[in-house]
Parts: sequence; C-alpha cells; structure tokens
Amino acid sequence: MSNSGKYFVGTGLIALALLSLSACDTGKQQLGDVASTATATIAVIAEGQAGSGIQYGFGRAVTAEEVAGWDIDIRPDGQGLPPGEGSVEDGEELYEEKCGSCHGLFGEGEGRWPKLAGGMDTLTHDRPEKTVGSYWPYASTLWDYIHRAMPFTAPQSLSDDETYAITAYVLNLNDLVDEDFVLTRDNFTSVEMPNRDGFFVDNRPDVSNPRCMENCKDPASITIVESLLAATSSSDVDDVVDDVVESNVTSDAAGDNSVTESAGKPVYDSACKVCHSSGLAGAPIPGDAADWEPRIEQGIEVLYSHALEGFQGESGMMPAKGGHTQLEDDAVTAAVDYMIEQNP
Repeated sequence: MSNSGKYFVGTGLIALALLSLSACDTGKQQLGDVASTATATIAVIAEGQAGSGIQYGFGRAVTAEEVAGWDIDIRPDGQGLPPGEGSVEDGEELYEEKCGSCHGLFGEGEGRWPKLAGGMDTLTHDRPEKTVGSYWPYASTLWDYIHRAMPFTAPQSLSDDETYAITAYVLNLNDLVDEDFVLTRDNFTSVEMPNRDGFFVDNRPDVSNPRCMENCKDPASITIVESLLAATSSSDVDDVVDDVVESNVTSDAAGDNSVTESAGKPVYDSACKVCHSSGLAGAPIPGDAADWEPRIEQGIEVLYSHALEGFQGESGMMPAKGGHTQLEDDAVTAAVDYMIEQNP
C-alpha cells in the first residue's frame, strides 16, 4: 500500500478507535489514550505521504482542530476531562429543561426511555434495574455519554460546565453525592460508583460454531404466512389476554373451569402462529402428527410446563410463553390445547 493510502486508512482507524473507546471504559484502560497520540500518528503518516510525491486527487490532510473534534473520550481515571465545574443545584435546573421529558424529573424514566436512578439492590434479581447508580462502574461513562450524545434532540450542544452540572445532578439522584456538591475535573475521581467491582475480564477462549447442514427444509416448501409484526403486535396480544380473561370469568360463572377452544385460537393466531405454522426454531406444526405424537406422549402437564417456562430441545427451543411474558398462564395453556386439537 502507498503512503498516501496508509494515511487515509490510518485516519479512519483512529476515528473508529476513538468511537469504540468512548463506549467502553474497559477498552480505554486496555488500549490506553489513543486520542492523545492521534495527532502525532497522523503527522507521521502524512509526512510519509508528502515524501512519496504520490497524489490521487482526493482527500486532504487532516487538521489538528479536526483531530481535536474526535478527541473527546474520557477515561475512568479522569484523563481527557476538560476544565470546568458544575453544581448539583445548577444541574437540577438544566436536567429538568433538557433531560426530564425523557428520563423523568427524578430519573425514573418516562415511557420506554431509560431509567437513570435507583435499583441499587436489584442486581441479584432475575430482572435487575440497570441504572447509572446501580450498574455503571465509572462516573466517566456518565460524563462522556452526556457530553457526546445528549440531549437526544441536540447531541454535543452542552457546554463543558453544563455537562459537569447535569452529571452532578444525576449522581445526586442516585445518592452518590450531596446536594451542595460541585463536580470538577479535580474531584471527579473521588466519586466511587457502587458497582465498580462488578465487572471482570471474560477470559473464555473463542470457540467455533460450525453450521448445521443436515435435515434442512426444502426452500420450495417454505411460504410466508404473515409478517412477524402483524402477528405479534403488543396491542393484539393484549386484546387476546382480555378475551381469555373474559372467557374464564364466563366459564367460572357457569361452573366450567376450562378455557374454551375459541379462547385458544386467537392466542395461537396472535402469539404462536409465526413459529408454529412454519416450524421455525423446531416448533411443532399443528396437524403434523409426526411432530406432535412424541410430544403428546409426554403428557399434557409437560407440554404446559414447556410452553409456560420455556424449553431447549435437540431440534429447537421454545421461549417462555413464546416470548409474550404478558400472557396469562390460562391463555398459554389454551393455545397449547388448541394446537393439540388440530392433530388427527
């Protein structure tokens, strides 16, 4: 490769490295301060290009100011932080103006936007709340992310002081600093996150995952029944849950504790059909006796258990409730009954 080519490739690799490091504090520690050496590296490459006398008629030498524009990552030890300061008091006002509409006034999260505060005692739960306070190991990730990508509608519009202030306020929401705290570059490393020791280097070796090329389905026999989006929209499934609950109430009033077939079919159509109508991921197809006979022989309670709790078999897997965890147990078992009834 010519020196000119190396110059352009080197510039691109440095940009990618900086982007990667911004998202991973561990990577920053392992690779070191790539950003601080970027200017020197580019200068060396550019010098080689100029000496070669080769010009391709495109591109130009990167300027020091452009390199500085990429050089915005912050390391866990505080390296890379600019001068500045911001108080919790100032951060509260800025947060309410620029962040609260998505993340909630107290970091509780609005709608599907991330929750920022709380969850300190949930990391050992099956469904932990991974907030800034409960999960993030370094405060540098918070400062870096706010500065780089927030607010969502105007990323990199915050000044350094504003970033310090909002960072201080989010730390205060997690009870990590006091209300009168003023965050600066000098005291930044004094903030210790609760989960700082909760991460480790995954030293498991890489393994190969060879393709399975046996018992493949004939492509000519595969047809699209309906789109995944149409079959599994959350509103449709929620409506089905309401129908099953209503069916159960009606049945109980009549002294019948079973769920009728009419309740099982809409559950199947809304939550199960995409996989079970095509055999996706090894799902047994209703009406295929060869698929269902060995399963039925295990007993209905085993089938219910696999559908409700999930199951990993030799030829495929079944996620718990088909991935629709909002479904009532009765709705899921009704769908199982419906599929069994389709077999001759």
